[in-house]
Amino acid sequence: MKLWALSDLHVGHARNRELLSHLSPRTDDWLIVGGDVGETGDHLRWAFDLLQPRFARVLWVPGNHELWTGDERGARLGGADKLAALGELCRERGVVGVDDEWPVWPGEGGPHTIALMALLYDYTFAPAGMTRAAAVAWAAEDGVVAADEVRLDPSPFADIVAWSAARVRSAAARLEQARARPTILVNHWPLRDDLIFIPRVPRYRPWCGTAATRDWHRRYGARVVVSGHLHTRRTDWIDGVRFEEVSLGYPREQRPGMLADAYLRQILPEPTACTTARAIA
Repeated sequence: MKLWALSDLHVGHARNRELLSHLSPRTDDWLIVGGDVGETGDHLRWAFDLLQPRFARVLWVPGNHELWTGDERGARLGGADKLAALGELCRERGVVGVDDEWPVWPGEGGPHTIALMALLYDYTFAPAGMTRAAAVAWAAEDGVVAADEVRLDPSPFADIVAWSAARVRSAAARLEQARARPTILVNHWPLRDDLIFIPRVPRYRPWCGTAATRDWHRRYGARVVVSGHLHTRRTDWIDGVRFEEVSLGYPREQRPGMLADAYLRQILPEPTACTTARAIA
């Protein structure tokens, strides 16, 4: 029995759907889907209908793309309303969602709480001291304009910073109750700014997470931290904790000829070798 992870499926791209359709069944294993499956409920339905029969259990956290405002079967949804609707979709499909009871891994290595989180971003990964407006302007100087600024509605919160703060408080309270066993922390956005490796768009940093979670791997007894968002697959080690970036990404970012199975990242049991690993002091 193994725990796998894959994020940033972006199934709105036909090439990604074709690639994913060839995933081998692993009916004894669990799969973490780390966000950015697509932009609509139908994208999630397609992905879950593909993945559910191939894995014993599927777990999901949202990314920014899922949370973009859009029409969902007759209703225009954004913000917390869309997140709630996608949570209901998960339950209909038998998928464990971010606001459901956190599952406990029963496999090799002993019980681990798999903490499924949606912590968003708050511009604190921009250079120190920048306000939101300054961070957006700083990114724009280098030609970086984030779609989230127009497509991600934080309602009913005043802004994305307030929504992120609320999600951080809620997740921290749940993690305090989960201290009895080690954790696997799962969030679409990376938990630390020193994990950001996006050489093509280095000034995209403001939309990549929140500084509030920098020490969560230590504070909450993490064995592994799983994230996506950056589309730069890698393994990092910090304080003896393994951090996995598990993106599939857009078709242009994939390796020619690489099969879908090769994109799955093993989370537990710990693999004997981790590729593209680096240690961060």
